[in-house]
Amino acid sequence: MAALVSIIPILLLFTLMLGFKMPGWKSALITFIVTCLLAIFAAPALDMVPEALQDKSIVGVTWWAFVEGVLKAIFPILIVILMAIYSYNILVEDKQIEVIKKQFTSISDDKGIIVLILVWGFGGLLEGMAGFGTAVAIPAAILIGLGFKPMFSALVSLLANSVPVAFGAVGIPVTTLCNEITPGGSAPADMICEIAGLTVVQLSPLFFLIPFVILMLTDKSAIVKNITLTLWTGSISLVVQYVCAHFLGAETPAILGSIAAIVAIIAYAKLFIRKKVAVATPDGGTVEVEVGGNAGGNGYTLGETFKAWSVYIFILVFILASGALCPPINSFLKSHLVSAVALPVIGSTFKFGWISNAGLMLFLGATIGGLIQGVSFGKLMAILAKTLVNLRFTVITIISLIAMSSVMNYSGMISAIAVGLVAITGSFYPFFAPLIGGIGTFVTGSDTSSNILFAKLQANVAGQLGLTHQSAFFGFEGNETNWLAAGNTTGATGGKIISPQSIAIATASCGMEGQDGEIIKKALPYAFIYLVIGGLMVYFGL
Repeated sequence: MAALVSIIPILLLFTLMLGFKMPGWKSALITFIVTCLLAIFAAPALDMVPEALQDKSIVGVTWWAFVEGVLKAIFPILIVILMAIYSYNILVEDKQIEVIKKQFTSISDDKGIIVLILVWGFGGLLEGMAGFGTAVAIPAAILIGLGFKPMFSALVSLLANSVPVAFGAVGIPVTTLCNEITPGGSAPADMICEIAGLTVVQLSPLFFLIPFVILMLTDKSAIVKNITLTLWTGSISLVVQYVCAHFLGAETPAILGSIAAIVAIIAYAKLFIRKKVAVATPDGGTVEVEVGGNAGGNGYTLGETFKAWSVYIFILVFILASGALCPPINSFLKSHLVSAVALPVIGSTFKFGWISNAGLMLFLGATIGGLIQGVSFGKLMAILAKTLVNLRFTVITIISLIAMSSVMNYSGMISAIAVGLVAITGSFYPFFAPLIGGIGTFVTGSDTSSNILFAKLQANVAGQLGLTHQSAFFGFEGNETNWLAAGNTTGATGGKIISPQSIAIATASCGMEGQDGEIIKKALPYAFIYLVIGGLMVYFGL
């Protein structure tokens, strides 16, 4: 009975969003209110409240759980979201995004090269730095502009916006997952590095499957080229992302991995993609000669290129300089201007570093880049204010979801669900762990939100199954609980492919309003295979 009552908030959220097609912010807010009522009236009656809190007022527990949720939502998740979208809006406002588009299309005239570099390389970079739809909207729009069909452009953009999502928006999904399963809500750096590395291991087959599918959808006749380009690009992406995740943390894998992929694809195009061009002969005739795959110059000087890319360049510089790559700076930032908020009743303390968070690095990089592009400081602040206003519903959604997760945790609901799931699936649960994460992203549209909803659930199930030891997963050392928790974000990346929010972005970018169902129908088989592979990796890795 406790498990059945505890699952009501999740089922209600699904029903409101999918059945009644209610906007995300309304669904999340209503579900949060219902969760609070269940926590106050049902949790004590069914003896779900954790033993350490049973002598506390349940109203007080619920209130302070809500306060913790609000703090977690604002610091740093909403700040990072705001600054990420702000950085993209600067490029749109100053039209420098058009320069970036033209530079990509000048690399090669091979369709496979163009598509892969746009959706896997540039799309992954956008996901790593900004996320929240930019990685679907921009590549899809560029492909449409280059003459590709709308359905194709939407599908390949959605497929590519999967693997990098785990480390999207400067690693917020994995960082959030780690914080959710850490007492006090502040995960240590070594734990973040471990879970980030384990996530890459679980996703490793998909580093090859997704690029191959994209290339085959682009040109089925070039099988040999598709296989070799997939192996080359997938290997580079996988190695760079694992090294970044394992040694630096969650902030840089998608960013540096995508940059490495772009370089790898360009190198492949120059070395192996040949094309025939007509060359004049001394006798006045012409002859066809094979040359490299470079489509020629893009017409922009080094200064113009730097100006167009300055926002992303400075964001990358600040992120790298403030991260684990520079230990002295990282240590200084994390030990200064740190606020600690005591949360009575629930016995927790929330900590936030004002100068060590990724949101500040995004703000500094985007603002300095915007000034270099010629946008005045006043105009930049106006863009920031407009971005904040446009995100008002996202603010409600994120706060409601995080507060809901916090209330469910302190009232014992998540623990009750874990007990029920273990009873149903038993030792086979690890296979279904990614599916849970995928459902979370399908409903909420966000890997981060999925981790907020289910990270504690996964950790609790690990405890129920006795997965609490250090083990080697496919030769990689890690904690079994962290491995299962990482499975949530692995599945969440697959759910992103068919998330209604992502589909809506794709239809808008490709001029396919009203064809959401057709896109989901096309993408669903790929998402299913993706989640099955993720489930097998999690299950056989234990």
